[in-house]
Amino acid sequence: MPGFGEQMRHISLRFVPTAILSRQVGVIRKQALILNLPSQPKSIKETLEGLKDDVGNLVVPGIFASVPYCIQLLEEPYVETDPQVVAAFRPKIAIRGTKI
Repeated sequence: MPGFGEQMRHISLRFVPTAILSRQVGVIRKQALILNLPSQPKSIKETLEGLKDDVGNLVVPGIFASVPYCIQLLEEPYVETDPQVVAAFRPKIAIRGTKI
């Protein structure tokens, strides 16, 4: 799952030029999503939530928005989020209660 590591490094590069050397990665093992997050609490928050500008608008999306759908693809429980904290992204066909 190279996209998880790429996005985490993309966010971290805004703060440290050595972020490209990090081991941040996302993998699937059996039916489990495994995320290797950065080591610092501030960096973990940034990579999960994304980066916001001074007025609170999302500038760079974090990885957490994609986690509920990834879990759903693994045929695990349907995870819902509080949109005021982080809005989960799903294609329209994967949203519960959506008719096509």
